[in-house]
Amino acid sequence: MAVVVDKSNSVEDITSADLAKILAFDTTAWKDGRKVQIVLRDPYSADTQDILQKLLKLPEDKVKALLASHKGGFVVVKSDEELLNFVAANPGAIGFVYVYSINNKVSVVKIDRKLPLDQGYLLH
Repeated sequence: MAVVVDKSNSVEDITSADLAKILAFDTTAWKDGRKVQIVLRDPYSADTQDILQKLLKLPEDKVKALLASHKGGFVVVKSDEELLNFVAANPGAIGFVYVYSINNKVSVVKIDRKLPLDQGYLLH
């Protein structure tokens, strides 16, 4: 999985701690003031749950409770293509997508200075 943002977003690298703050709704704006929009495919899918558990360091039931309490805080899309199109068209959007779905409409963000195909990447 890869973290992607719109091309106008200047974020190239994010720490896993800062990414967790975004996902926990503790950080709601980028440094430039734009509102963060979290874009997910099915938030209750095994892949999304795995990502959220790794980043938030919470058990599955706590992740589900967090999602339930913030239903209006994220955008749900049906496919990687829809996710990429939404992120590309909405400054401030951030999403998680399968590596092989990435296109040139978005920018891939490093997590803890690592790209998705680097050894030790958090979301393998």
